[in-house]
Amino acid sequence: MVKKLISELLGTFLLVFFGCGAAVIFPQFALSVVQVDYLLVALTFGLVLMAIVYMFGKVSGAHVNPAVSIAMLIDGRMDVLTFVGYVVAQIIGGIAGAAALYGVLGELTQLGANGFGTIQILDATGSALVNTIEVKWLLALIIEAILTFVFVLVVLSVTKKENSNNGIVIGLTLALVHIFGLPFTGTSVNPARSIGPALFTGETALSNVWVFIVGPLVGGILAALLYRFVLEEKEAKTPVKAVAEVAEVEVEEKPVAKKVVAKKAAAKKSTKKSK
Repeated sequence: MVKKLISELLGTFLLVFFGCGAAVIFPQFALSVVQVDYLLVALTFGLVLMAIVYMFGKVSGAHVNPAVSIAMLIDGRMDVLTFVGYVVAQIIGGIAGAAALYGVLGELTQLGANGFGTIQILDATGSALVNTIEVKWLLALIIEAILTFVFVLVVLSVTKKENSNNGIVIGLTLALVHIFGLPFTGTSVNPARSIGPALFTGETALSNVWVFIVGPLVGGILAALLYRFVLEEKEAKTPVKAVAEVAEVEVEEKPVAKKVVAKKAAAKKSTKKSK
């Protein structure tokens, strides 16, 4: 259990440090084209998660995300106590990652925190209605829920059976949802990833962080429900397999039956001799 919690803490630490670091560094110092900045940030999140899966996947499953953990809980892959331990470790790891990032890049106080006060796509429309804060709250919740739904559903599907390609698939999926979601909310899909930077960023990020807790959790829960009750393939015995199992049982039973018969015959012979 201790190893699993440490893996979750370290995994979330790495996710926040590298991913949020990219969100700060690339727009500030790298190429000035916004689309390229977004692509670099998305790839960094995806690549670091891929590395985390290969580092810690066999120890804890490398959830590093409460939305993934709650989906695993619903799907019956972990118990409540383990779930609580994972989430606590993930949040601590996220805060530690943000603290380390703040120590390195203290003057750049945004730290890749999620937000929606200025959603570029909506601002470009020029509509007063869609630029109200209430509409942005709703849109941010919907976007985060959808992005998390897609990401968690992929995680649930590819981790059902052990596969050496899981890390690649999961990492690329995280990069995918970041590419789409960055212009809207900065893409959270992970409450632990959002809580850490929000604590060091300031009042606005803290006041909005609830969106990046509720949205991903809703998306994770919906993905788990869909996977468990609709998409998950239950292992059913095929007629051929069933016949083979019956044949195996019969083969196992025959030697036992022979031994019983032999014992009875030996008992009869000993009875006749005594007479």
